[in-house]
Amino acid sequence: MSFYNKHIMPKFVNLACGTGQMKKVRSKTIPLAKGDVLEIGFGSGHNLPFYQASQIKRFTAIDPDQQMRKLAAERLKNAQFDCEILGLEAEAIPMDENSIDTVVVTFSLCTIPDANRALAEMRRVIKPGGTLIFAEHGLAPDIGVAKWQRRIEPIWKPLGGGCHLTRKPVEMIAKSGFVVENVTADYLPKAPKFAGYVSYGTAKPV
Repeated sequence: MSFYNKHIMPKFVNLACGTGQMKKVRSKTIPLAKGDVLEIGFGSGHNLPFYQASQIKRFTAIDPDQQMRKLAAERLKNAQFDCEILGLEAEAIPMDENSIDTVVVTFSLCTIPDANRALAEMRRVIKPGGTLIFAEHGLAPDIGVAKWQRRIEPIWKPLGGGCHLTRKPVEMIAKSGFVVENVTADYLPKAPKFAGYVSYGTAKPV
């Protein structure tokens, strides 16, 4: 692992994911989680303050980046429920089929190497009638912005831990065995447009 990836990139991502506008998105989605909850791409734990402890029966999260998990230590101390954090890849979730009530994935589909496989795993473990909660940035609908996203992406990916700017998260979710519901999509007001087109909502397994 390079010096940048070990010491600088995690702090950069932690800072970028903790902006006020992203907190607003989290505040509109994370409180919907309930029951047996699985969070994909836990990172440094930015979602933790937004969960409703009274609704959480069991909480498990996975993230392969040890440095990001270390940055979550303080937030984990303040969590109002027990948290099990596993250093694993999202493409192979070690859980039984139909065992999770709520799967949460926020600002992570952009960095998971095989995001479609990860979504298939999320679909596998979620219970019938369960909920996928998502909030992701991706390819903008405006031709000019999308053009710049494609130009910037090769430079952006190594800086952002493999973050893709041109994935289409809602489309990917819909193609992975979910019916997408209640989608809100727009640019975050204070974010650069090339990284600020965000879609969030919920989806149900077909």
